[in-house]
Amino acid sequence: MSLETVLLEAPKAGEVLVRLLASGVCHSDLHVVEGHWKLPMPLVLGHEGAGVVEEVGPGVRDIAVGDHVVLSWFAPCRRCAYCVTGRAWACTTTRADYCVMEDGTTRLRRLNGDTLFPFLAVGSFARHAVVPESGAVVVPAAVPAAVAALIGCAVTTGVGAVLNTARVPAGSSAAVIGCGGVGLSAVMGLRLAGAHPIVAVDLSADRLAVATEVGASHTVHGGEDVRDAVRAISDGGVDYAVEANGSPATVELAVRLLRRGGTAVLVGLPAAGVTAPLDHLSVVNLGKSIVGSAYGSSVPAVDFPRLAELYLAGRLPIDRLVTDRIVLEDVDGALEAMRRQQRVRSVVVY
Repeated sequence: MSLETVLLEAPKAGEVLVRLLASGVCHSDLHVVEGHWKLPMPLVLGHEGAGVVEEVGPGVRDIAVGDHVVLSWFAPCRRCAYCVTGRAWACTTTRADYCVMEDGTTRLRRLNGDTLFPFLAVGSFARHAVVPESGAVVVPAAVPAAVAALIGCAVTTGVGAVLNTARVPAGSSAAVIGCGGVGLSAVMGLRLAGAHPIVAVDLSADRLAVATEVGASHTVHGGEDVRDAVRAISDGGVDYAVEANGSPATVELAVRLLRRGGTAVLVGLPAAGVTAPLDHLSVVNLGKSIVGSAYGSSVPAVDFPRLAELYLAGRLPIDRLVTDRIVLEDVDGALEAMRRQQRVRSVVVY
């Protein structure tokens, strides 16, 4: 990657200009750097951001200059059948996956005029970003920027997988495989839901220590016989297994950890084209379910403020996910540390 001075157009109708205060370094950014997904290039990375609105385009009604906002990397159209029925995460009109605005263009240019694409229509590894109005959600200014940034991806994805996608009932047993930002957020969501036991599984002792701090009742190191250890803790298997790693082996493990009638919630993202093995017979005979969770089945306009208020109330310790505060020049090092599973979440602070 390189750091460059670029041109940013003013917001058009239905868009806002945000001065970034913080941006999380997410595993999805690493997927892009490693070439796992096909995306338009050249790309301004970063999609987990928070900042202050500096300018609004014509027609913007719900956001004002000076508002503190969390950026959503999935800006819903608010018009399609999914959006109007409360399933914004499945919006069929958004162009964010293509790293463009709703009109198919971007607001970023190199100094020579060449088009730049903001990752997921955010591009938060920059001091400013122009995003759709629906891609910026107002939250209380009392929420620290580093915390607010993580609400934009990791926290919403992990907590939402538990509360929105799986709707885990109180008293359910659960395991979380992979304790990065998303997995630890799932642990926090399980604690909110009243699950017990909550078993965190990871190869990093440091991450497992954080898992205990944010709500795990038990931890299992990934180098052990995880299946036997989790079954011993949960009396034969868990009701819910949240897979937050994205590898074929951990997807298979999530299904195997389930008791009869259990549900595996797949959250971790693999490289494009990767498939996972499946014990088809046990899924059918034991009535297991497998469900995918996209962006925590969230409605950003509803979920972001709710998560912010839970943080302010002391019920969601998002700040414990922030292991490093860095400057933009250190993003390469943060991505390398993530590749080695050395950190939970590095956050760029502007």
